[in-house]
Amino acid sequence: MKCTLISKFNFFFSRHSLFITGLLLLFIFSFSVNVQSQGRGGVGRGGQDMGSRVGGSAGGGGTDSLSFEKRKFADDSVDVRFKYLDTARYSYFDSSISDFYRRIPMKPEFIQIGHNGNAIRPLLFSPLRAPGWDMGFHALDPYAFTIADTRFMNTTKPYTELGYLVGSKSEQQISILHTQNISPDWNFVLQYRLVNAPGTFNSQNTNHNNFRFNSDFTSKNQRYHAYLILMSNALQSSENGGIVDESFLVNPNPAYEDRFNIPTNLATTTFSSRNFFNVKLSTGNRYVDKHFLFRHQYDFGKTDSIVNDSSVVKYFLPKLRFENTWQLSGYNYNYLDVQASGAPDFYKENYQIDAVPDTLNYQTNLNLLKGNFSFVQFPDSKNPLQFIKAGASLLIYALGSFSGAGRFGNAIAHGEYRNRTRNKKWDMLLYGEFFFLGRDLGNYSVQASLKRSLGEKIGYLELGFENINRTPSDIYTKNLSFPVDTKLDLGDENVTSINGSIYFSKIKTKLSLNYFLISNYTYFSGYRTADQYTPLFNFIRAGINKETSLGRKWKWYLDFYVQTVAGNAPIHLPLVYTRSRIAYEAKPFRNLIVSTGADIRYYSDYFADGYSPVLGQFFYQSERKISIRPDVAAYVNFRIRSFTTYVRIENLNTVSQRYGFGFKDNNLAAALYPNPGMVFRLGIFWNFVN
Repeated sequence: MKCTLISKFNFFFSRHSLFITGLLLLFIFSFSVNVQSQGRGGVGRGGQDMGSRVGGSAGGGGTDSLSFEKRKFADDSVDVRFKYLDTARYSYFDSSISDFYRRIPMKPEFIQIGHNGNAIRPLLFSPLRAPGWDMGFHALDPYAFTIADTRFMNTTKPYTELGYLVGSKSEQQISILHTQNISPDWNFVLQYRLVNAPGTFNSQNTNHNNFRFNSDFTSKNQRYHAYLILMSNALQSSENGGIVDESFLVNPNPAYEDRFNIPTNLATTTFSSRNFFNVKLSTGNRYVDKHFLFRHQYDFGKTDSIVNDSSVVKYFLPKLRFENTWQLSGYNYNYLDVQASGAPDFYKENYQIDAVPDTLNYQTNLNLLKGNFSFVQFPDSKNPLQFIKAGASLLIYALGSFSGAGRFGNAIAHGEYRNRTRNKKWDMLLYGEFFFLGRDLGNYSVQASLKRSLGEKIGYLELGFENINRTPSDIYTKNLSFPVDTKLDLGDENVTSINGSIYFSKIKTKLSLNYFLISNYTYFSGYRTADQYTPLFNFIRAGINKETSLGRKWKWYLDFYVQTVAGNAPIHLPLVYTRSRIAYEAKPFRNLIVSTGADIRYYSDYFADGYSPVLGQFFYQSERKISIRPDVAAYVNFRIRSFTTYVRIENLNTVSQRYGFGFKDNNLAAALYPNPGMVFRLGIFWNFVN
């Protein structure tokens, strides 16, 4: 019998997503009737933050959670700040408008096999570095909300941000964020995002729904803290197996002027549709995950006070903290093709399915229950960013149900030391976790990082080390009901990462170097064949990120990377990746900020990975090399007070005179997977303060 809570959670969100969206809109607008401008106090402060161990860099400037300044909740201005689950430092929203990719899940260093929302992979080397259980389905990960990127906020006024993006071929993205303090020490955040794109070619339609509610509470005496996360991701991407022949892209047949009519290896057009209201999956992948997390803490320490502006502000200085976390998660991965009999040759040739049925349906699911207990000791009570943390976690996994035969577990011990000195010159981290019992016995992760401020006029230096030993993902080794030629004797993957970077603030330049040392690298060598490269090999990447002033109001943003693998390791990635933005940025009027220019991306020729639609996996191949024209987009971004607009015309590089003028010279993301022609996108984002 399946876990009742997980099954009800799944049913509710899968059946009532439109109803939930309507309730969210009604709820948010009920708090945003009296709209006023943001004022001078909060949203949009610049700066940088080293971020959290798991959450990456934050979006803006930061402050320590221990602040002796009393926040003025009655002011007309709004002050919104946030922190992640495993950090004590608050940051502020980044209000810059220069980069459109801040607003969408897709990032420029990734490449999609089709349109917005389809399977995606990085152009820069990024091995999986999480020890313990992993199912192995990651092609849609960038479109999901995660526990690590959950922002716990604190705001002096109810704050709402609405976003709507519309693009060619009925593409749309809807985003809603609302945060409000119930009391000065109790906040909640509601967030919803819909990514829906019918696509350019047949059977490329996507429909991703993300929902998150999180809240944090601190007692009046500041000793007790509680954190809650409720989160759901329903990611759905149709599959077409690629076009039948790339020559159709330049075929003079007038029917192929509409790329939707080009024949594909999967999904007959009988069931395909460009109607964005039609979200029923006919041929493709649907990945669903649900999460419930509750963490509470109790601190021992002492209360102190300070006098500010003739008023007394009391604050609490923690010395010892006890922390308990419970997490319940459910994962479901499904490939469905209700018209499989229309493509028997594709399934027979690539997946060795001799008798192709009318409908193919591969599915696997897993539930997770995790409990953690930790204690945290603060050597310096006045510095909450210096602490020693130790604890243990018990994880119980269940394939199908907790009472079934597919149940296993892990026990983990972990420890952490963190110190961001009060003079803010040093930021140090030591972290380790070890699996001492369970299925993944012997897995571990060790991390160390150091950041040193060199002064405002010079910049900062960062150094990092990481070593991970992990069990290969289940899709390589386990029978998950998918057509995979698994290998049962795979060794644990081991990844060592050494990185360093230095930032020069005066010339706004960052230099970085990443070195990877890897053994037992696990990968797919074909549509259904799992494999492992056991020899030790290294991978090196060097990069430069620079902002250059070309005049009083013109800027050049450059990202340039060179990367290479040593030996015969089964990794093919571009030797060179670069992105340039040449922009005119100005403030022509008091409340108007403008950024306009060209966004150009290029990567060198390489053997791009093939794609297996049934498994949702990219696989190594050395037969077809991909070369591209530089991707070119023109854009105009502007902000008027709390209203921001992004206008982009993308893939201008596809312009061609073949068989008449048009945007037909498509770049390929992989063999048989062309990118769309010219794409127009308009994004509108509006902030409300009550």
